Amino acid sequence: MNIFQRIEAFVTKTFKTTLEVFLEALKLSPNAQGYVSGSITELLLKKKLEELGYEVKRIREKWEGKKHPRHHGDFYFRKNTQSPWYVLESKGVKSNTEDWNKLYNYPRLMKMLFDYHEIIHWINQNEKIEPQIEKWINENLPGLKDAPILYSYEEIQGYLKNLPKRQTDKLFAMKLLASKSREEIDKMIDDRLAFVMSKVMVLDTHFVSGTSNTNDRTQATPRKDEFNLISVDIVLRYNEHKFLFANPKHLESSGKDPNHLQQNYIMGFVFPQADGSLKLDLTDEWYEDFNEVYETLDPNDAVNEEDMQIDNRNIIIDN
Repeated sequence: MNIFQRIEAFVTKTFKTTLEVFLEALKLSPNAQGYVSGSITELLLKKKLEELGYEVKRIREKWEGKKHPRHHGDFYFRKNTQSPWYVLESKGVKSNTEDWNKLYNYPRLMKMLFDYHEIIHWINQNEKIEPQIEKWINENLPGLKDAPILYSYEEIQGYLKNLPKRQTDKLFAMKLLASKSREEIDKMIDDRLAFVMSKVMVLDTHFVSGTSNTNDRTQATPRKDEFNLISVDIVLRYNEHKFLFANPKHLESSGKDPNHLQQNYIMGFVFPQADGSLKLDLTDEWYEDFNEVYETLDPNDAVNEEDMQIDNRNIIIDN
């Protein structure tokens, strides 16, 4: 059978429906799309490591008994049969970081680029930084500097219900937007975001984990000792599934608990180029080469083989 026939047979057998209904249901469910995307990321990550010569085993999701506190990842991996086993966690980037950080407004974009100017390839670190950023924005995002500040619909409604007594720039901007509907405001922000992201996109992590009596977490982010390495697929900000890697012990700890990771780390930026290529500028903690980040591991942090619970299910069901 060709690939189309195999997909059709899989959908018919698994979901008892047609490809047309399956596709429509998938398009209507962002949650289902997210789950499929996550599965694709994990499969491609496993294949990448195996191509590099590593042995990779999936960690069981349904643990027998209480899950081992140092096995909260997706894969076990080792370099060869004489090497120790380690745990790898797979994540994706935060999907709305430009919106969350309000980078559609000139002052916020200026601040973001200034805060991370040391990693940006087009900035000469020996010259004044702000003029270079201003020049880049004026050349690449013309009109943004003079564009009106935008606020979300909720911000506008809440602010105008509690009017300040002083006349401020913020009040003036809010009044300009006061007559706009939620849909109009959302479109204005979406259009501005698309404009900004055509020239710069932010790589931001989203490390969120639950807390319960069955783990040792004190907050809703992973502990630094739950896995040995972390992989982040930046496909939401890139033109392919591309993996960046870090050792969690190299990442700054949470301010609430030094044993925990933070939820968000700015990994760097993606700058679309005139020729259609994408330029990556990354902070020092993140590696493109898995072999390089592997060298940061301490054998004393390896997991005990007798504690491992491996998922032996087939990743691909071939019908």
